Amino acid sequence: MTTARPDPTNPWNEITAQLREEMSDEDFRRWFGPTAYASDSGDQITVWVPSESLRRHVQLNFGGAIDRALAAIGRADAQVRFLVAGVDEDEEDAS
Repeated sequence: MTTARPDPTNPWNEITAQLREEMSDEDFRRWFGPTAYASDSGDQITVWVPSESLRRHVQLNFGGAIDRALAAIGRADAQVRFLVAGVDEDEEDAS
């Protein structure tokens, strides 16, 4: 049986594949299941999250793991930006 490889055109899939190896299935589903890839500008990968509380929790508790995952996929120079779905980027920048 072969394991499916993450889609290389979607770096968030590659990152979450790395993260999945570092935590329980329950934690992965809870914190990363509701996220969705939005875009990749080269130096910034944008990911949608459903709430501000989830955004804060993921950044505070998994920032190091995300940085390690970026390095593992050869994207150490990039950063992941989490945006709350339904919130205008200008509103987020103002807070």
